[in-house]
Amino acid sequence: MEVIICPNAKRVGEVAAAKAARIAAPIGAKVVLGVATGSSPVQTFAELARLANAGELDLSEASAFALDEYVGIAKGHPESYHEIIRKTVTEPMGLDPARVHVPNGFADDLPAACVAYEEAIKAAGGVDIQFLGVGSNGHIGFNEPTSSLSSRTRIKTLAARTREDNARFFDSIDQVPRHCLTQGLGTIMDARHVILVATGPGKAHAIAQVVEGPITAMYPGSVLQLHQHATIVVDEEAAAELSLVDYYKQTYANLPDWQRLDV
Repeated sequence: MEVIICPNAKRVGEVAAAKAARIAAPIGAKVVLGVATGSSPVQTFAELARLANAGELDLSEASAFALDEYVGIAKGHPESYHEIIRKTVTEPMGLDPARVHVPNGFADDLPAACVAYEEAIKAAGGVDIQFLGVGSNGHIGFNEPTSSLSSRTRIKTLAARTREDNARFFDSIDQVPRHCLTQGLGTIMDARHVILVATGPGKAHAIAQVVEGPITAMYPGSVLQLHQHATIVVDEEAAAELSLVDYYKQTYANLPDWQRLDV
């Protein structure tokens, strides 16, 4: 696991995007992205859009698969992940909407929709770069604590803490859905590269558990310790509870030139 500690949230976005662009370059225009919602990846996506619009990153034939979606919220709802992905990924990066996929939380047959989503990812050749945030309880996607570490796309009940954290996006917590469709931890682990971003003091405990704690379903993101190509990009506040901060900084400062992400 590669851990990069940045001075601020803006720098987190720049470094995470630079890492993704380096991975994407040899893949070419047909790169397959796994995209997350929430506040954490917004700066990263904005920087990727800047690179694409400047001609420094070719996303002309890229596909994207969202991690999750609420159940029972229509696609046009401002807090549906269909809508958020459209605003933060599809339009800014100039992606073809037909190649951008979000789980169908309004399907008549939700289990069948989950199976179809897994099949669509496989048909696209799998995810090349999976972007992740992390919840304050350690969830990635909407894989709440006690989620199976080998789980696939499925229906989940949102934890009370997750609904409380997400209430800021709604008029009241009563409007926050109780159920979702989410890619499973096994699905996420199938991605060839994973980039997790986190900023702010509210993510410090979760990051410490994900990076340095035991691999456990109680902190689902800890499964990333088993991934061959996982990069964690955080700011100083999100890194505050890590034990090996000096080591991570020393490691990054002494990377060979061809590995550095100075932007």
